[in-house]
Amino acid sequence: MSDCTRRDVLKAMAGLMAAPALVGLPRKGRVIAGGFVDDGGAAGHRVRDDAAARRANAPKGTARTRRVGVVIVGGGIGGLSAGWQLDAEGLHDWALLELEPVVGGNTRSAHYPGLDGRRAPWGAHYLPVPDADAVHVRRLMRELGVLDATGQWDERVLCHAPQERVWQHGRWHEGLAPLDAASSADRETFAQFQTRIAAWRESGVFRVPSAMGLARLKELERGDAASRAMARELRALDGLTADAWMRQQGWNSEALRWWVEYGTRDDYGASLQQASAWSAVHYFAARPVDEAGPLTWPEGNDWIAKQLFRRLLQRSAGDGAPRVLTGTPVLHLEPQPGGRWRVHTPQLTIDADAVIWAAPLFVLPRVLPGLTLPVTLEHASWVVANLVLDGPPREGSGAAPSWDNVIYGSPSLGYVVADHQRLAAPPAQPIWTWYHALVEGDARDTRAALLRLPWTHWRDTVLADLSRAHPDLAERVLRVDVMRWGHAMARPLPGVITRQARLAAWQPAPGLYFAHADMSGFSLFEEAQWHGVRAAARVTAQLGARTESRD
Repeated sequence: MSDCTRRDVLKAMAGLMAAPALVGLPRKGRVIAGGFVDDGGAAGHRVRDDAAARRANAPKGTARTRRVGVVIVGGGIGGLSAGWQLDAEGLHDWALLELEPVVGGNTRSAHYPGLDGRRAPWGAHYLPVPDADAVHVRRLMRELGVLDATGQWDERVLCHAPQERVWQHGRWHEGLAPLDAASSADRETFAQFQTRIAAWRESGVFRVPSAMGLARLKELERGDAASRAMARELRALDGLTADAWMRQQGWNSEALRWWVEYGTRDDYGASLQQASAWSAVHYFAARPVDEAGPLTWPEGNDWIAKQLFRRLLQRSAGDGAPRVLTGTPVLHLEPQPGGRWRVHTPQLTIDADAVIWAAPLFVLPRVLPGLTLPVTLEHASWVVANLVLDGPPREGSGAAPSWDNVIYGSPSLGYVVADHQRLAAPPAQPIWTWYHALVEGDARDTRAALLRLPWTHWRDTVLADLSRAHPDLAERVLRVDVMRWGHAMARPLPGVITRQARLAAWQPAPGLYFAHADMSGFSLFEEAQWHGVRAAARVTAQLGARTESRD
């Protein structure tokens, strides 16, 4: 990257809210604590460097060896789901290797021991209520006691009211559609958009997990003339950006464009100019219009990850050793005769009959020399900040404080109140979680710039952003802790359907399976779980179910 490019990107990011940042600073003499939290980047870069050393014939020594049936690489939702499904299939002899000190991937959460041990999300903070298609999610929720045998959800984890509000024209409005003082033209454009989305929702093509929707698309392509025409129209969406598609439709309402981009930033970390039109429609059409959720917890989806983790810890591998090893990066995958694998880590070498790769795909060529990925994925960068306050700031007029609070026109996604699901009285020191997807410029340049910007930049950016609605916020904030996600999620750029099909057909080596949301081209809980369950089922089919009784 040239110095000119670096300067341009830094200028764009540093100037994101430079002018209003001054109004968000605390009064002279008041100190706001905080800093960057460990994002795992340093550990990841060490893996990269060690892997490069191995390719240069400088192997690392290991102290011991193990033998297990299956190695799972990566402890995010995909990897945890693979272990969960292997157990359900009766195959208990496996080991999961996770680079970080904790499992969870981008569902990890912050822990505040000084605040009664309260938690707040660092990443994924909710799960839409799964419909009938998400059979594995519903099975898991039943096991976790969230969904009962009659199909009723535990009201303690359904998002409490009020759920969401938007700050527009100097006051809060219930819901997120920015229709305050909207013109008749704006309202007509919204109505046209919603009519189109409703029709495509009925088509069954936009479903979660997406593999089911794409199977429906193929059915349409084999159907009658009307079905084939609809299939062509839907496939064409994936050749356009969301921006190009909306302009093609004549939908130039700034309010509608902001609303749709809120969706693409929220689920994909992508702008209208980046996300494919197909993925933008998917955000709106894949869920029931009357979905009663979402499901959420103070720590976000880390609650699910921790529940899975506890279940997986209840058994040992075939050799009696722990099955989940954190702080254990994989440095090298070595194919063996007969489709078996040797997995090298700094601590030990593991021989296995199969490997389930549940880490991001871009890491795989670094540990498996000679491998070429069949597609190129672009990953979005995010900044997430947890704010600890010494009390609620001024509210302004309009809708009451909600779980999700969004400011119209802001490049951020606003904040969620981490304590919203508490059944007890609101705490004296609230915790807010602020989300911002970095969609400015080239992804690689943005990632490099992200590492250069100081913590004070993000402190001031958060305060400036939220001070529009809470003018005294800087006087209430005690600390701002910031997580930088350099490779938060794959972006569904145009062509995501084609890339998904190529990855589904990809089998680079015997005994190697994939369990990561990258396989779908975008990061949703249901997608990661789907690939984890699918990989486990394929491994079981290869190895044969063990004779042990199922749980």
